[in-house]
Amino acid sequence: MIIGYARVSTQDQHPELQLDALRGGGCEQLFHEKATGKFRDRPELTTCLRSLRKGDTLVVWKLDRLARSLKDLVEIIHDLDSRGVGFRSLTESIDTTSAGGRLVFHVFGALAEFEHSLIRERTMAGLAAARARGRKGGRKPRLSKADVRKVQAMLGDPKITKTEIAKHFGISRVTLNAALEREGLVVEPIYASESKAH
Repeated sequence: MIIGYARVSTQDQHPELQLDALRGGGCEQLFHEKATGKFRDRPELTTCLRSLRKGDTLVVWKLDRLARSLKDLVEIIHDLDSRGVGFRSLTESIDTTSAGGRLVFHVFGALAEFEHSLIRERTMAGLAAARARGRKGGRKPRLSKADVRKVQAMLGDPKITKTEIAKHFGISRVTLNAALEREGLVVEPIYASESKAH
């Protein structure tokens, strides 16, 4: 059975072109995703992929209607291939039931792996460069070193509690204590007024 899948894009909300092309391509059953690509869940695609059986062929108008990334595309096509399901893209004239079409997807698979390796390599190089400049990965601290010095000065006044200081900086007491600990300062309350605040 030849089954077609269509999905509108944010720019093009009219699926008629895709649907007409799919019908012209011999599709006997059509699945039409009405939500735009910005939504991660694609229920019609999920139903479409589940309905495919060995010997069927999935047809799309264009490759980007099926997947949002090269990696996603390769994974879907490999899954179809492992189940004995063919794939055709009308615009790119790709047909995995032919030797030429299978070769194209072997190349796509290699490119996806290459892209993944490049991203990983750049990430590792960026982290190494940041470490060399004395920076560590992770979220930027809510309180700067200057802020922590202000906190330390405020803690010198026995009438000011940590709760009040945390409120002043717009943070929680946990975040305040973490900032003090990071700078090697006293974490536990040292004044009677602070103890009474709990």
